[in-house]
Amino acid sequence: MTSLKNHFLRSSTALYLFASSATTALAINIGTVPPGLGGGEGETTIVDTVTGIVVKLLTLMALIATIVIIIAGVRLVISQGEESAVEKAKKTIIWAVAGLILIILAGAIVSFVGSSFSSGTVGT
Repeated sequence: MTSLKNHFLRSSTALYLFASSATTALAINIGTVPPGLGGGEGETTIVDTVTGIVVKLLTLMALIATIVIIIAGVRLVISQGEESAVEKAKKTIIWAVAGLILIILAGAIVSFVGSSFSSGTVGT
């Protein structure tokens, strides 16, 4: 379980760093896709595309965090009061919940920044 926790923490950290760099990248007003490249009336912008991809990745990470919480809960129940197993399960739950909170915050930030650029309220 330690390797699963380490893998989850590394993945969560990498995704968080990616999401925070995406918000920095979105801070540059890059506008819409040029009409010759598929852009035009009613087409999505690059900002919408990047925001959609990041939100889908964060949703996947939230699903993984939820699964880790469930697995840790099962391990807590089947530990039969063994002190070390109970501690490991509790720590896993705490770190998974912390990762889930980070994922939710990153998703909110990305959605907010993306919607700000899509509506044209920032950088004009």
